[in-house]
Amino acid sequence: MAVKIWPEFNDAGDLPPGIHSAKLEELISHFGVGIPQRVRVANRLRQIYERAIASGHLGRFIVFGSFITAKTAPNDVDIFILMEDSFDVNQVAREVRLIFDHAAAQNYLGASIFWLRHAAALGGESNAISHWQTKRDGGRRGIVEVTRGD
Repeated sequence: MAVKIWPEFNDAGDLPPGIHSAKLEELISHFGVGIPQRVRVANRLRQIYERAIASGHLGRFIVFGSFITAKTAPNDVDIFILMEDSFDVNQVAREVRLIFDHAAAQNYLGASIFWLRHAAALGGESNAISHWQTKRDGGRRGIVEVTRGD
């Protein structure tokens, strides 16, 4: 398998604007290495992704925020999950359900997770995903969509 080539960070330490696709292992091998804090956050990301897959209704999985920047020690991982319309949070196992409770995910998993069903994405799926490229100061940054691979 070819090694993913990541774009250089911009002057603010962010990926250039756009949606950068990567398999989970490519994302972790690039951003989840080095100091122990990055490894810990990467392990949290892996657990969350596995739980999202286990729901059986994952649409798209987006990572944004400090984990995918040049920041030396990100505190957590920021995730946006787009679920299929058939998803019912009350029908999944308790350990999976945890990722769909924002406060619980922050407290127990060290992750800031936001999620919607496709039908709830006002302005459409692309608009909902594009929103996460906007930083608090109004600037734009790149985000990473985790893609499934064999």
